[in-house]
Amino acid sequence: MLEPSSFGQNVAGRYFVKMHGLHNHFIITDGRLEAYKPDVEEVVRLCDRHIGVGGDQLVLIEPPTQIGQKGGAEAFMRIINVDGREVEACGNATRCVAWLLMDEQASDSVVIETLAGLIECNRAGEYLVQCVMGRLTTAWQDIPLAEARDTLHLDLGIDALGDAVVLNIGNPHAVFFVDDLSAIDIEALAPGLQRNPLFPDEVNVGVAQMTSADHMHLCVYERGAGLTTACGSGACAAVYAAQLRGLTSESTLTVTMPAGDMTIEIRDDSVAVMTGPVAHCFSGYY
Repeated sequence: MLEPSSFGQNVAGRYFVKMHGLHNHFIITDGRLEAYKPDVEEVVRLCDRHIGVGGDQLVLIEPPTQIGQKGGAEAFMRIINVDGREVEACGNATRCVAWLLMDEQASDSVVIETLAGLIECNRAGEYLVQCVMGRLTTAWQDIPLAEARDTLHLDLGIDALGDAVVLNIGNPHAVFFVDDLSAIDIEALAPGLQRNPLFPDEVNVGVAQMTSADHMHLCVYERGAGLTTACGSGACAAVYAAQLRGLTSESTLTVTMPAGDMTIEIRDDSVAVMTGPVAHCFSGYY
């Protein structure tokens, strides 16, 4: 998977692969044979597009902790934001790592371990990956919130957005539904929402507009990353939130984000299944 090609055999440094999922860029490196624990300064430098490789997150592939157990994983995926903060889940990164691992193993399926749990991934087409992202919950303790609140209608004091559906799919999300997404300045509103004391772990902020029963437009402002071109976990959260609000009765929706579309299915057990593209940018050493 992450083996250097012959051109770089005499180059010093750590080998990496850069990939993206709907323009959400990742620096992916293999730490299964040689442990790699970068400090915050190194993560910031690597992700800087001017002086480093450039990316939205650094992703480390490590040995799984559940190896040998029933339902164990082929690898552990560690996800680090551009500010050095480790996060629990990232749908776009999961698809990219799954693609690399499936190619490495000449397989059409792989199980990846994350801080959010085990994720089953399958090849769904040419540079297309499906991931079973896990069960969504609206229990206030699990999001988490600082106190018990109505998670289906949470008023955070932003008139332009109305109230939010707050939920967790391995990471916390607040989803707002608006009539005109283009009229919302999410970059101005989201940072204050993320720092609200009600969210002790901060929160990813999504703003969605339903265009039909099986289609929505979505923008997501992520913790530690800012406004992204696409967010897999955010798309799962938004579709589930739309169902809970009664905005759709469909189980599968197309979610259009600034960089393109992904398909989200919410199963009867509240488990989200995400299908979306991956792309290889380049490989090298840092």
